[in-house]
Amino acid sequence: MRQWTFLSFAVIFLCELFSLTNGAEQRIPEEKLLVLTVATKETDGFRRFLRSAKHFNYTVKVLGRGQKWKGGDYMTSPGGGQKVSLLKAALEGMKTKDKIILFIDSYDVVFASGPKELLKKFQQARHKVVFSSESLIWPDRHLEDKHPHVREGNRFIGAGGFIGFLPNIKEMVSNWTGKDNDSDQLFFTKIYIDPAKRKSINITVDTKCRLFQNLHGALDEVVLKFEDGRVRARNVLYDTLPVVIHGNGPTKLQINYLGNYIPNTWTFETGYTPCQEDLRPLTALKESEYPVVVIGIFIQQPTPFVSVFFERLLKLQYPKDRLKLFIHSQDVHHVAQVTSFLKDHGRLYQEVKVIGPQEEMDGAAARNLGFDMCRQDKDCDYVFSLDIEVVLKNDNALKILIEQNLPIVAPMITRAGRLWSNFWGALSAEGYYARSEDYVDIVQGRRVGVWNIPYVANVYLVKASVLRSELTDYELFTSQILDADMAFCHSIRSKGVFMFVNNMHTFGRILSTDNYQTGHLHNDLWQIFENPMDWQERYIHENYTRMMKEKLVETPCPDVYWFPIFSDVACNHVVEEMEHFGKWSGGGNVDTRIQGGYENVPTVDIHMNQINFEKEWHKFLLEFIAPVTEKMYPGYYTKCSTPLNFVVRYKPDEQPLLLPHHDASTFTINIALNSKDVDYQGGGCRFLRYDCSISAPRKGWALMHPGRLTHYHEGLPTTAGVRYIAVSFVDP
Repeated sequence: MRQWTFLSFAVIFLCELFSLTNGAEQRIPEEKLLVLTVATKETDGFRRFLRSAKHFNYTVKVLGRGQKWKGGDYMTSPGGGQKVSLLKAALEGMKTKDKIILFIDSYDVVFASGPKELLKKFQQARHKVVFSSESLIWPDRHLEDKHPHVREGNRFIGAGGFIGFLPNIKEMVSNWTGKDNDSDQLFFTKIYIDPAKRKSINITVDTKCRLFQNLHGALDEVVLKFEDGRVRARNVLYDTLPVVIHGNGPTKLQINYLGNYIPNTWTFETGYTPCQEDLRPLTALKESEYPVVVIGIFIQQPTPFVSVFFERLLKLQYPKDRLKLFIHSQDVHHVAQVTSFLKDHGRLYQEVKVIGPQEEMDGAAARNLGFDMCRQDKDCDYVFSLDIEVVLKNDNALKILIEQNLPIVAPMITRAGRLWSNFWGALSAEGYYARSEDYVDIVQGRRVGVWNIPYVANVYLVKASVLRSELTDYELFTSQILDADMAFCHSIRSKGVFMFVNNMHTFGRILSTDNYQTGHLHNDLWQIFENPMDWQERYIHENYTRMMKEKLVETPCPDVYWFPIFSDVACNHVVEEMEHFGKWSGGGNVDTRIQGGYENVPTVDIHMNQINFEKEWHKFLLEFIAPVTEKMYPGYYTKCSTPLNFVVRYKPDEQPLLLPHHDASTFTINIALNSKDVDYQGGGCRFLRYDCSISAPRKGWALMHPGRLTHYHEGLPTTAGVRYIAVSFVDP
């Protein structure tokens, strides 16, 4: 037993010693490695590849730069022989026998680790040439049985990546005499399945994806691994961490997704940490030197808050004389708003072109025309495509996007309270929406950065230089089967141009156009359910929130509270809507609109339910009046049940005042809808029991007071003009 133990330890010691000394002898210095790749033009994918190579300090030599690509479209058919020709020519002048050559594609490749790990794993393979592996055979399935069997892993070689000693790779390509559009994959496959050549060159395949990870046929095997501030792609089938990640075949979108994280673009520890060298700062420029931008504004259906859209457009922090407007309106309901905006402000812009509904141009054709307006204008630097339903709250949005210096970049916007946004994180096999693993985190701001995505809509910035080069097709938005946005994004993807979405800033949101009715004078008043945030910004007084936080409610009379509630626009729209409806009551006691048909204290009024505004008004009371009630009357909680909500009109020659009375309510809301000394004279409210009057009501302010017995009150005479108030008897 003792002798066996001694021998065992001796064997282990010798093995470890041999391993260490052998490893020391075989360790390949990083400077011996040269990365060769073919790139006839600088695509977005190629630039990404170079950034990842630079991150890990790889030495890269690019072959074929500036040459015409003649290798065919081997996404759909065999090709790529031009790469072998370029490789063979490049190797002929190289003499160093111990040089290691890594030959890989570049448009769809990223490095996940550095030369040290790559060379170590190459050394451990114990062959002179190591090819990437695939689980699918391409391009000749009849050769499947001739491939050597392996104990575990992928059998078939991938021509998109291999590493080996210079002499061995030279030998491997020495007999290449193929055409540029011949298949490089088939050429290397025939060498590999020939036992004599395989042995002579000493070729093996990276069966378990320790060096190379080809994504085609392996998408379910590859996940992101976040650990110790680093991000890697992990093959869960073989539990390996590949050094080179290749989105071969139809997996371009997946490599784009992985490239959002690898190499260390985004980590949990550091967040988004890209190289800033490509940014285009505008701070060093005079405003007269700012890029010229065509803003394409597209109105395709009836949309709420269009006038607010144009108000925000004016607030955009960018010199107006460096902007050109292209406006396409398919909807007749918004012609007046477009015309009014251009009449008042169109002269501020360098150029304005309008396509109205009378021209009957569809959305796809209009978008093509808008892009063409920039493409053909040598002074134009960008197109900023902006749908009318976009609520762009960030006044610096255009500057921020330009400074990103990307081919196509969008500000992330979402629909309030929902996960709906203007981008997709992934596509289904049919090319429609699919949710990426990180979609929710990006939308909710748990992951912040600039993300390569396959689809964007509603608002985005496009470089004019891209329109004049990769995207010279004038019909980017036109398709027989896809809508305009999907057709555009499909065109972009097919050209290998990257689209990005930026969620590093709060940019705004997108309106819901669902259930938008156009039968009223001011249709936006009815948007409190569909677009509550926009409704509040438009119609609630700017000091309402401050008043609630800072307890600035005034008390002009005992238990009477006075506070700002409506904006001027809200007051004007309510009054104009009532006058547009026009069916004012006669102010008599007989009133068939109410239960019982008799009104003790009648007014000249229109009820909210007469203009179908009852539900919206009740929502307004719950959202904005109930919180004040519960603060001012502690212990009382209201559901704002309201049998009567109405707008009263006081005129000297119609009904100038209201006699003393009690309201049939627990509490009453009385909102002044216009201004004393501007729209009318006199008016106000007097509480008789306290001999307390509010004789100068402020427009948009609400009086809230108890009803029933305690607050006997009267409406003071209106002596000139017309006075309007909105009244609710709450909780009868």
